[in-house]
Amino acid sequence: MLILGIETSCDETAAAVLQINKNNVKVLSNTVASQISIHRKYGGVVPEVAAREHIKKIIPVIKEALNSSKHSLSNIDLIAVTKGPGLITSLLVGIEAAKTLSFAKKIPLMGINHLKAHIYANFLKFSNILHPAISLIASGGHTELGLLINNNYKKLGQTRDDAAGECFDKTAKILGLKYPGGPEISKQAEKWEEQPKTIKKRFKVSLPRPMINSKNFDFSFSGLKTAILYKTKENEKIKNRPEFIQSISYEAQKAIVEVLTKKTIKAAQKYKAKSILLSGGVAANKALRQTFKTKIKKLSKNIKFLVPAINNCTDNAAMIAITAYYQHKTISRKQKDRLNKNWFKLKANPNLKT
Repeated sequence: MLILGIETSCDETAAAVLQINKNNVKVLSNTVASQISIHRKYGGVVPEVAAREHIKKIIPVIKEALNSSKHSLSNIDLIAVTKGPGLITSLLVGIEAAKTLSFAKKIPLMGINHLKAHIYANFLKFSNILHPAISLIASGGHTELGLLINNNYKKLGQTRDDAAGECFDKTAKILGLKYPGGPEISKQAEKWEEQPKTIKKRFKVSLPRPMINSKNFDFSFSGLKTAILYKTKENEKIKNRPEFIQSISYEAQKAIVEVLTKKTIKAAQKYKAKSILLSGGVAANKALRQTFKTKIKKLSKNIKFLVPAINNCTDNAAMIAITAYYQHKTISRKQKDRLNKNWFKLKANPNLKT
């Protein structure tokens, strides 16, 4: 089965071609046109700008993905496109392109939930995932904890305000670092670890771990962001010192990592999970990956920790295509026939839930 995936939920224009045979996945192409350099001067994604860039890039990106896969549209068995959640103007570009191709070439079309696709990014690398599984999605727009049993997903908790990735970005902005904030905070944190004890003692800061001991599986990161803002104001004279920026970055990263890992491990214990799946842009964070590995190893040798390759943590179309494959397997013959006929009914849903 050949699947063309299309992703335009935020600021990445992406297309991928997957060849799948009995759960054996081969990524033939995975093309991403990033807009980071464009949005960096604004300190975040500007929806109108993102949509205009998608319009410019969508056709070239799809062509490049097909060319790299050495296949044409006539070989494609299914088109999969992100239908939500995301920025409405960005979603519309991908959906309209997918609908046009579906109609013109009479290829079945399937709309995909972007959040579920982050979870299924793990299936690009691991086909035999043991259930029950606990899934943590951590990205710039979402932080969500869920229980996955086969193809059934139950949400256990989510952020009540800022997402983990959003907290990274806003912390970076407060500290005068570049967008996106996650990689910049991580770099500064690594520098802090190399500092001598005398410097660490002088510039050490402490930050809260919001909701870390709450009885539920919800998250909150707005308070951490506010605490970081107050710390910089309290230390006006040294806020631009490299050592202070490194210290704040290290402590902010540590706070986010501790909250995410403790809540996830707690859920894994409660539901007797056999696997823990990490996904989303924040899953690329080295400290988060290592902390999970260490904690899970101490907890149980029987729990598998799964995380996608770093290039599949951030938004991409391969995860859209693989999700479509597993969804396609579960629907009836009648529903599969409708994918050919009901392409025009697919609509963008910016507030789509898992």
